[in-house]
Amino acid sequence: MGPHALQITPEVYQVGGIGFTAPEDAAIYLITVEGEAALIDSGCGHARDLLLTNIDSTGVATSSIRKLFLTHCHFDHTGGAADLRRQLGCEVIAHKLDARTIEIGDPTISAASWYGDHLTPCPVNLKLGKPREILHVGARPIEAIHIPGHSPGSVAYLVESNGQRILFAQDVHGPLHPDLKSNAKDYQASLRLLLETNADVLCEGHYGIFTGKAEVADFIERFIA
Repeated sequence: MGPHALQITPEVYQVGGIGFTAPEDAAIYLITVEGEAALIDSGCGHARDLLLTNIDSTGVATSSIRKLFLTHCHFDHTGGAADLRRQLGCEVIAHKLDARTIEIGDPTISAASWYGDHLTPCPVNLKLGKPREILHVGARPIEAIHIPGHSPGSVAYLVESNGQRILFAQDVHGPLHPDLKSNAKDYQASLRLLLETNADVLCEGHYGIFTGKAEVADFIERFIA
C-alpha cells in the first residue's frame, strides 16, 4: 500500500483507517490550519510509519501536529496514541471519564483484549469534563461535545472548514457492551445531540464519510430507537 490520503476539505483529510493504514484501525483524520495541525484518533498503532507517510503525502509537516484529539478510549482509536505522543511531542486530549482507561492501558474497557492485543498506557495532557468545550487548532475553534453511551467519555469534535460544519463522531453506530461500560439511555440522548449539530459532513470511525446535511442526519437516525 503506497501513501494515501483523502481530502475532505482543503484543511481536513482522512489519513488512516481501513484502506489507509492497518485493517484494525478506526479512521484517523488530520486537520491543518495556518501551519498548525492536529489528528483525530490514532488507530491501533500497527501502521505508524504508513500513517506518517500518508500525512506527508498531504503536504502537511508532521512537525506541525500539536494535538491528538481522542474520541474515546477504545483500542482501534487509541492504540497508537502513546507512540505518536512520544514521536511527535503532541498534546493528547480525551474526556476524563475515558482518560483512566487510556492512562493505565485497561485491556477490557479499551477492548484491546477483543483484538488479542494490549493498549500501551498513554498520558492524557488535557482531560475534558464539560458537556461542551472550545479548543483550538491554530486560531480555529474546535468544539468538543461529550456524547456518552458507546463509552462513558466518548467525545465528538465539531469544526468549521471551507464553509462546512465538519463533525468527527467516530462510533455513531456503537456497539454497546457491558465490557465497554456502555449505557443505552446515554447513547440515545447522544445521538439526538449529534443530530442537533446540523453538520454538513460526518467523519465516522468505521462507516466512512457522509456529505450533506440530509445524508448525515439519515445515518445518525438509523441508530435512534
